[in-house]
Amino acid sequence: MHNRKAGSRAANGPAFALFLLAWSVPVIAQQGLTWDQAKAKFEANNPALKADADNVDEMKAEEITAYLRPNPQFTMLADGTQIAPHDGTWAPVRGTYEQPNVSYLHEREHKRELRLESAQEGTRITQSQHEDLERNMVFALRTQFVATLQAKFVLDLAKADLEYYDHIIDISRDRFKAGDIGQIDLDRIELQRVQYESEIETAIVNLRTAKIQLLQMLDDRTPVDQFDVTGPFDFSDSLQTLDTYRDAALAARPDLQAALQTVEQSDTNHKLAISNGSTDPTLAAWYTYNSSNNNPNGIQTLGVSVTVPLRIFDRNQGEKKRTLIDIDRAQQASEAARAQVFSDVDTAYELVRSNIALLKPYKAKYNDQALRVRDTVSYAYFHGGASLMDFLNAQSDYRQVQLAYAQLLGAYLTAAGQLNLAVGREVIP
Repeated sequence: MHNRKAGSRAANGPAFALFLLAWSVPVIAQQGLTWDQAKAKFEANNPALKADADNVDEMKAEEITAYLRPNPQFTMLADGTQIAPHDGTWAPVRGTYEQPNVSYLHEREHKRELRLESAQEGTRITQSQHEDLERNMVFALRTQFVATLQAKFVLDLAKADLEYYDHIIDISRDRFKAGDIGQIDLDRIELQRVQYESEIETAIVNLRTAKIQLLQMLDDRTPVDQFDVTGPFDFSDSLQTLDTYRDAALAARPDLQAALQTVEQSDTNHKLAISNGSTDPTLAAWYTYNSSNNNPNGIQTLGVSVTVPLRIFDRNQGEKKRTLIDIDRAQQASEAARAQVFSDVDTAYELVRSNIALLKPYKAKYNDQALRVRDTVSYAYFHGGASLMDFLNAQSDYRQVQLAYAQLLGAYLTAAGQLNLAVGREVIP
C-alpha cells in the first residue's frame, strides 16, 4: 500500500510541476489600443450611444403606424324579439329584425401617403440627431484618448529626467569624495531629487486617472494596470485652407442635416394639415332579415349608404396655420445651424493654426536649445566653470521646456479633434 502511494506521487509529480510552471507565468498585459480600435470599441459598447440608437428603431416602427389604413366597423342590430307569448303561441324570435352593418372610412387627398412621408422624414431627423450625438461623444472620447497619451508622454519625460539626474548625483558623489565640492553642495543636489520623485508620482496618478476615465467611456472592465493605449503624440504642420473645411462641414455636419430635414418635414406636415381639412366619406353596407315583413318574398334586403361630414366650421384651420408657421421657424433654425457650423469651423481652425505656430519653434529650436544648455551647464559645473545655482536653473529650465512642449502637443491634438468635431468627420487623423 505504501509503495502504491509513493508511485502515485511520483506519477503526479511532472503534472504538478507543469501546473506550477503555468501558474507562475506572468499575465501578459493587453496590447495598447490605437485610436481607431478605441473608437470602434466605443461605438460598439457605449451604453448611452446604444440607447440613443433605439430611438431610430422606434421612429422606424412609427412609419408602420403612420401608413395603416382605418379599421372597418362592424355593427349587429337585432330588434322585434317578443318577450311574451302571442295569441297563446310561444315564438319569441318569429318577429326578430336582424341587420349586420359594415362601414369603412375612406381617406382622401393622400392622407396615408403624407403621414408615411412625414414619419420617414422624422426617422431621418432622428438618425441625424443620433449621428450628431455620436459626433460629440467621439470628440469627448478623443479628448480623453489624447489626455492619456499626454500623461504617458509626461511620465516618460519624468522617468528620463530622474535617470539623468541620478547620473548627476553619482558624479557629484565622486567629486565630493575627491574634494572638488563641499558637503553642502552635495546635499543640495541630492535634495533636488525629491522633485523628480514627486513629478513621477504625479505623472503616474494622472496616467491612471486618464486610463480609468477612458475605460469608463469604453464601458470596459479591464484592470487599469492591464489597459494601455498607443498612438503618435506629435503634430503635423500641414493644414488645408479654411474654405475646404467649411465646405466639408456643410456636407457632413449631422446637426445641420437634421435642421434641413426638419424644414422638409415641416413642409410635409403643412401638406398633411391641408389634406386633413378635406372631407372623408364613410361607406357602409348592410344586410337585413325581417321575418315579420308582410311580403313573404322580401324578408331579406341589402342596403348601402354614404355618410359625408359637412365641414362647415372645422376645416383644420388652426393646424394649417400652425404648420405654416412651423415651416418658417424650421427655416430660421436651419440658418442658425448653418451660422453655427461656420463659427465652429473657424474657431477650431484658428486653434489648430495657433498651436502649429507655437509648436514649430519648439521642434526646430527650443527643445534642442534646452537640451544643449542643460548639458553645457552641467559639463561646466562639473569642471568648475559654473555655479551650483546655474546648474540647478539649467535643470529646471530644461524640464519646463519639455513640459511646455508636451502641453502644446496635447493642446494641438485636442484642437485637431475639435476641428474634426466642427467639420463632422475626421479631417486630421
